Amino acid sequence: MSLKKIYLIRHGQTDLNLQGIVQGSGVDSSLNETGRWQADKFFQAYQHVKFDKIYTSALQRSVQSVQPFIDLGIPFEQHAGLNEICWGHREGTRITPEEDAYYYEMLERWNQGETHLPIEGGESPEQVAERQKPVMELILSRPEEQTILICMHGRAMRVLLAWLLHYPLYQMDRFTHHNLCLYELNHTGTMFWVEKFDDVSHLG
Repeated sequence: MSLKKIYLIRHGQTDLNLQGIVQGSGVDSSLNETGRWQADKFFQAYQHVKFDKIYTSALQRSVQSVQPFIDLGIPFEQHAGLNEICWGHREGTRITPEEDAYYYEMLERWNQGETHLPIEGGESPEQVAERQKPVMELILSRPEEQTILICMHGRAMRVLLAWLLHYPLYQMDRFTHHNLCLYELNHTGTMFWVEKFDDVSHLG
């Protein structure tokens, strides 16, 4: 029996997701109608789970995605360490291969192992991992919280999963994600293992 079970979800859809516009830690967008529907569908599927605590980033789209659980009175905390990567000058811009070759070049360089390189005006994957670690250490230091819900962001979630599961950061893109997807993790006290991977079956 695992000592801790973590339900890790990505936030629901926003209008900027729909429009292909980059949202980083500096873009505090809200869920759109579809995102609110996704949040409700996740709540309907998992409201029976007795969560001891909810953790979110400091950005409203993550809080809104778990608001139905918060409304039940489940304690929750916001941590900026769980925020999305800062995409620097690319935040708030529409990204296509034609419009921003630099952005795609940086993703490729990260995939080739240069995860120490920050995107222009923003963060590197290694910097994101370093700010996530104190938050996870805090979560794991609380044995009374056996079942927890964490809501965060796509790229940041890829970074988190890579280092939690002992993959090199340059392999973070193997952790696919969709809006309001679920990764169900078990922590044995010494290691994590994945029970559900990018699961969206609750969205029907």
